[in-house]
Amino acid sequence: MSNRKQSVTRETRETRVSLTLNLDGQGQASINSGLPFLDHMLEQVARHGLLDVELQARGDLEVDAHHTVEDIGIVFGQALAAALGDKAGVRRYGEACVPLDEALSRVVLDCSGRPGLFYYVEFPRARIGDFDADLVREFFQGFVNHAAITLHVDNLRGRNAHHVAETVFKALGRALRIAVERDPRQLEAIPSTKGSL
Repeated sequence: MSNRKQSVTRETRETRVSLTLNLDGQGQASINSGLPFLDHMLEQVARHGLLDVELQARGDLEVDAHHTVEDIGIVFGQALAAALGDKAGVRRYGEACVPLDEALSRVVLDCSGRPGLFYYVEFPRARIGDFDADLVREFFQGFVNHAAITLHVDNLRGRNAHHVAETVFKALGRALRIAVERDPRQLEAIPSTKGSL
């Protein structure tokens, strides 16, 4: 079993992102991305996933939020992959359906070692406050590519864009909580007939 607390830093000409992730946390979050809406969404992942997350990001927000959001997704994925290690003893799969008033979303994931994003979310409007709703997908794509997980994200209904986004991120947290949990029946076994993930 790997050290389930990992820190990752990514620095480019466009961004600098530092993240510490503890899979055996209490849902504590200290997040400052320069994007308050994204901070709020990532706090949902931490709280509902019982993950401790510390994140500091600085990006070229004067240009666009795209680089910052994508790189946060990349670093979050890298930290998850490092914290899972060989994935021995984890449940591997996670699923959650989360409502918020009229909105309902489902996230299903597999810590498979194979990156795949199947994203079916249509926002009722293009912006949520100052945040470009298209960037939600960019976060998930960066996350999936670097966590090497298969992730299905479905918004089943919703009229309020904030509610839709919040159900997606909360469902991610709940699904992660299940998937990365230690399975007492698996002990140190790899949850695959192949013997590796």
